[in-house]
Amino acid sequence: MAKVAFLGLGVMGAPMARYLITKGEHQVTVYNRTQAKALDWVNQYGGRLAATPKEAATGQDFVLACVGNDEDLRAVTIGPDGAFAGMQSGAIFIDHTTASADVARELFAKAKALGIGFIDAPVSGGQGGAENGALTVMCGGDAAVYAKAEPVIAAFSKACRLMGPAGSGQLTKMVNQICIAGLVQALSEGIHFAKCAGLDADEVVSVISKGAAQSWQMENRAKTMNENSFEFGFAVDWMRKDLAICLEEARRNGAQLPVTALVDQFYAEVQKMGGNRWDTSSLIARFED
Repeated sequence: MAKVAFLGLGVMGAPMARYLITKGEHQVTVYNRTQAKALDWVNQYGGRLAATPKEAATGQDFVLACVGNDEDLRAVTIGPDGAFAGMQSGAIFIDHTTASADVARELFAKAKALGIGFIDAPVSGGQGGAENGALTVMCGGDAAVYAKAEPVIAAFSKACRLMGPAGSGQLTKMVNQICIAGLVQALSEGIHFAKCAGLDADEVVSVISKGAAQSWQMENRAKTMNENSFEFGFAVDWMRKDLAICLEEARRNGAQLPVTALVDQFYAEVQKMGGNRWDTSSLIARFED
C-alpha cells in the first residue's frame, strides 16, 4: 500500500483512480479541475478530496495525472499550486496524459532538479480499457524510478514497459496513434467497398477477421461502424489533438507520414459534420453523408 494522489478524473482518469483503491488498495487523494466531479468520485469510492494539485500531492509517495494536453499538464505540475510544489524529495510523478515528448522532457528536468522522479506514461486501450483495468502503458524515464512506479501502474494495466529515457513513452504513444489512424481509415474503406459491391458487410468482416486483415479495430468496431454508431469512447477531437502531436514531431525528426496527414484531414471533415465527440471509428461517416 502506498500514499497516492490522482489528478484528473475524466473518462480515463476516474476509473484508473478507482482501481488504485479497489485493486491496488492504496490510500488515494484526488484532484479535479471541476471539484464537483471529484466530490462525486470520493462519495462513491472513498479516498480524500484536495482543492489544488499541490494539496493533493503533499505527503504522497506517488502522484499520477491524466489531463488533456501539454498546457493542462503544466497547470497541474508547476507553479505555486502545482503538484511539484507539494511533492517531497524521492516522490514520483507518473503522467498518463497523451502529450508531447517535449513537455515530458521539460517536466522530467524540472522534477529531477527538485529530487522528484518523473515518468511519462501515456496509455492505450481507450475508455473500455480504463474501465476494465486493462490499459497498455508505455513509459519513458529512468530505470530505477520506473521500477518503483510499475507496481502502482499495475493496478489498472495489463501491460507496462519502459521504452527508454524521458519522452520515450510519448513517442511510443505517437506510433500507436499513427497505426490506429491508418487502420481505421482502411477499415472504413473496406466496409464502404463491401456495401457498394452489394455484399453483407458484417458477413465479410466475419470471414476476413479470421485471416491476415484481422485487427483490434476490426474485431471491436466494424459492426458498430456498419451501423453508423459512434458512441464508444475516444473522441475525434482527442484524436486530432494526438495526430497534431505526431505530425509536429515528424516535422522535427524527418519522418514521412503521408497517410497520417491525410487521415487527420479526414477527421477534420468529420468535425465539420458535427462529429467532434463521435468516436474515432466515425471516419466511415464521410462515405455515408
